[in-house]
Amino acid sequence: MKSLDNITSLLCNGAGAAILATSALIFTPRVSAHGFEGSRFFPPTIQTDDPFATDELSLGVQVFNNPAGEGSPKTREIDFGGALDKEIFPKFALGISGAYTLLEPQGQAGIHGFDNITLSAKRQLLEIPAHEFIFSIGAEWEVGDTGSQSVGANTFSTFTPTIYAGKGMGDLPDSAPFLKPFAITGTLGVDLPLKADPNNLDWGLAVEYSLPYLEQNVKETGLPRPFRDMIPLVEFAVTQPLNRGGGGATGTINPGVLWETKDFQAGLEAVIPINPRTGPNVGVVFNVQIFIDDLFPRIFGHPIFGGDKAQP
Repeated sequence: MKSLDNITSLLCNGAGAAILATSALIFTPRVSAHGFEGSRFFPPTIQTDDPFATDELSLGVQVFNNPAGEGSPKTREIDFGGALDKEIFPKFALGISGAYTLLEPQGQAGIHGFDNITLSAKRQLLEIPAHEFIFSIGAEWEVGDTGSQSVGANTFSTFTPTIYAGKGMGDLPDSAPFLKPFAITGTLGVDLPLKADPNNLDWGLAVEYSLPYLEQNVKETGLPRPFRDMIPLVEFAVTQPLNRGGGGATGTINPGVLWETKDFQAGLEAVIPINPRTGPNVGVVFNVQIFIDDLFPRIFGHPIFGGDKAQP
């Protein structure tokens, strides 16, 4: 799980690059309870969180240059991050995420340390499989003073209530077959810091075109592998301060591709700043989602309480 709040705080802390990690699933019918609505598989995205409350494991690295400002030089940041979510009750999951940060200020010695830990909860509320639609609610808690202040970790906690949604276009008329592989997921949250810092409106959007959906549910085009297993997408992650002199918006546009395999998903995206306030250069993020429900079916792929256990 990648936290939009963590992404934008990394982009704006005056030091340099970020990494993100988020969810994990495989594109095959045998895991249809994981990331599917009807025939639609919603892949775990990198910069924005998906709407599914399921078992997920994510590892990633992101490199990004933050601009100079407030007496700080231009700084490259490299973050190594990870996230784990576990379904506790049916359609309700808890998660934990964190990152180890390397800062390389221009002309100065490097700094490294852990960012704050983030805890999360998510509950799927509404699903309409025939229309490939899902709606969920949740919250994230960045636990203050659990990371190193030298890399910009806050000493105070921040809560972010968030709503999540996903919609596939498979219910479009047959006269528009090549639009059916499109899908959109989105998040909307508000930061509530336990300090007189600005409240921020955090929003994220992912626009996807699923080649696996095209091949399996629309038309067999004969695309060879690995291309038939890829999902090109563009993600948007933006933070807009709402009060207390927070300044202008920051965020990134992230075009890239996800590659689905039997045991993992690999993703690669560019990290393009939306304005100079966000950063001076294009960065890159690489992410791997490990399909832990397939690798460890006795532990993952089912809720701890109230669901059927996996069979040996």
